[in-house]
Amino acid sequence: MKKAASAKGAASAKKAASKAGASKATASKASGSKASGSKASGSKATASKTSASKASSSKTSAAKKAAKGAAVKKAPAPKKVAVAPKKATARLKGTAPAKAVVHPPGDESPTALVRRARRINRELAEVFPYAHPELDFENPFQLVVATVLSAQTTDLRVNQTTPSLFAKYPTPEDLAAANPEEVEEILRPCGFFRAKTKSVIGLSKALVEDFGGEVPGRLEDLVKLPGVGRKTAFVVLGNAFGRPGITVDTHFQRLVRRWRWTGESDPDKIEAAIGALFPKSDWTDLSHHVIWHGRRICHARKPACGACPIAPLCPAYGEGETDPEKAKKLLKYEKGGFPGQRLKPPQAYLDAGGTPAPPLGAG
Repeated sequence: MKKAASAKGAASAKKAASKAGASKATASKASGSKASGSKASGSKATASKTSASKASSSKTSAAKKAAKGAAVKKAPAPKKVAVAPKKATARLKGTAPAKAVVHPPGDESPTALVRRARRINRELAEVFPYAHPELDFENPFQLVVATVLSAQTTDLRVNQTTPSLFAKYPTPEDLAAANPEEVEEILRPCGFFRAKTKSVIGLSKALVEDFGGEVPGRLEDLVKLPGVGRKTAFVVLGNAFGRPGITVDTHFQRLVRRWRWTGESDPDKIEAAIGALFPKSDWTDLSHHVIWHGRRICHARKPACGACPIAPLCPAYGEGETDPEKAKKLLKYEKGGFPGQRLKPPQAYLDAGGTPAPPLGAG
């Protein structure tokens, strides 16, 4: 009886265990089905998000394309780059027709800049073989006085004024002892006549007191004179004493920047930068060539680009008048068929077709 009862108990325990296992399996199946259902719903959500993002990206790209199209339509036509004409190019020996403007310094090596700068100077030497200081003078004293008077006026006006001044005061001693009011009256046509009278009388006194009445031939001495700066000193040194110097006047500053020889604006820095491009022996003539070109062809407001002999070498070609016939009308002095600035120019200038300037009050 006891064995039968224990057998029954064991059988009932096995049944209960099997039922419990079945229920666990059922529960795990159910949980699995739930998990698979949640995965399915998640994948559906992800698919919907992906399709939404695709739709939004397609809308964005369409909007960008539309904006780009509108920008293309509104963008102005590119400006044509002016190219030096063949006529101007033909005037330069051994120069191929210019197809484009010379590259700016950003794309130009130091060696290329030196070569281009020196070539421009050689070409200008052929155009202006008679270039000279455009102030009338017979000695260093007359040149230093005339150069001081040329500030903020033309050399022509100075040349028309100095004959009366030097006729009355031919030496530093004479001008040092002059009556300021009488000198002012003579210098009135030059403008700023009171300040200039003070300068020329002051420098004459300094010459008498400090240099024995002689104009010194050294830069450090010249700049000590009233009204004399580095520019005036180099004019005197280069043209009265034959000592090389670079004259950085307004024309020189404008052209070397326009030609992109330098980006400096301070005269002393310009002098140093240009001096590094040329041998010292070229400095005085270089100054004449650049200044003459600036006065006759490459003007400040309206350069005569169409009549410029160095147009193929100029990175600023096109800033002025490019039509050859219109450009010819902009030429000044002997290039335009007009008188020069000197009343007594050198013979070489006269031989080249230049004519003297008229005296004050003539014509």
